[in-house]
Amino acid sequence: MKRIDVIGGGLAGCEAALQLASRGYDVRLHDMKPEKKSPAHHSTDLAEIVCSNSFGSQGSKTASGLIKQEMQALGCILLRLAQEVAVPAGQALAVDRDQFARRVTETVKAHPNITFCGEEVTELPADAEVILWATGPLTTPALVETFSTLLNRKQLYFFDAASPIIVRDSIDFDRAFLQDRYGAERGEGGESYINCPLEKDEYTALVEKILTAEKIALKDFEAKDATFFESCLPIEVLASRGFHTLRYGPMKPVGLVDPRTGKSPYAVVQLRQDNQEATLYNMVGFQTNLKWGVQKEMIQMIPGLTHAEVVRYGVMHRNTFIHSPEVLSPTLQLKAHPHIFVAGQLTGTEGYTESIATGLVAALNMALMLEGRSPVTLPKETMLGALLAYITRSEAIGKNFQPINSNWGILPELPQKIRDKAVRNAQYVARSLAAIEDWKATQTPMPMH
Repeated sequence: MKRIDVIGGGLAGCEAALQLASRGYDVRLHDMKPEKKSPAHHSTDLAEIVCSNSFGSQGSKTASGLIKQEMQALGCILLRLAQEVAVPAGQALAVDRDQFARRVTETVKAHPNITFCGEEVTELPADAEVILWATGPLTTPALVETFSTLLNRKQLYFFDAASPIIVRDSIDFDRAFLQDRYGAERGEGGESYINCPLEKDEYTALVEKILTAEKIALKDFEAKDATFFESCLPIEVLASRGFHTLRYGPMKPVGLVDPRTGKSPYAVVQLRQDNQEATLYNMVGFQTNLKWGVQKEMIQMIPGLTHAEVVRYGVMHRNTFIHSPEVLSPTLQLKAHPHIFVAGQLTGTEGYTESIATGLVAALNMALMLEGRSPVTLPKETMLGALLAYITRSEAIGKNFQPINSNWGILPELPQKIRDKAVRNAQYVARSLAAIEDWKATQTPMPMH
């Protein structure tokens, strides 16, 4: 039996390694931790998440919720581990990020079929036969160069940013209040989010501060071609697009009622629980590249955060991804090197859930190939199949290519036009789950032990 080398111990790599090892395959998992860490990482654990502790919405009403249902139907392991260390976040799946990384690390290293190699990989292992490349958006320059040569093209990248994290006990609840969006309107007592309401003059002053604040200078090679991912823009980039942009984005007050006034605030800053002990909260949508001293001043201008204790300031880092339409097939194999699979944000999928999902699909297809069967493409009617079809679509060859999340817009249209959005999405969900079950019945490789 051929050995499988998984390069990268992030979300995609760990999911793939566990899937393959659970099917009896000998897996060698490579990661530069604990010997070395990227600028954005802090712990020595695998599967460390940086930008946010949220995996997005659950349930069947959102695209993110649908892809999770599909992953669960395919036996996703990391989603199960995430549920075990979940923290309150309304309709979203958020985790205690330290406990999650620790739980994944323990699960991976305890598996008898996984050999962990904790050192930096700068080129493909000389004895590698079947490879999963899942080094993530922070792939080291040396390995980027290796794969740039392999793919015969320059790597692409965009910029990602992380939000500040605040100590809960330092928040002033004389101004801040606990409430889930639309919870008060429905008469529900949801208290997953801390909300800091702003009046118009407070919002105006905050926007002016953000616009005039000093930023951390990008390195020359980064500044030359800085490209931001639209769904994770730094707060200062959003503010530069217009006075009201933040009010219609991460600071939108819609669905919230300030108990002090009985009215919806002019704007609001939300904080989401970051650990199971509920002692730390991250600022939703406040990813930033402002200098740390200025960040502190900005945060303390927000009502309720005047005396906020910040345990981690926002940071920004460069993310690497390949031009998947040109080099990758929907089975997640490199077109020119079919024994090499790619998973995670390197593929041009964006989001923690999507990273895990690609690791899951890559593992299933690797297992099929090792069984002597042909790797398969998931149905486009599924959210996961549509996502992989989108990032590898032929019409994007030779054109600008940017990362994307799961979303309703990538699914094939329904046979009949449905105006009602909720009814239409429900039809998408029903069709998708039926398609994933049909695919699973005919294509899924041998079950896990």
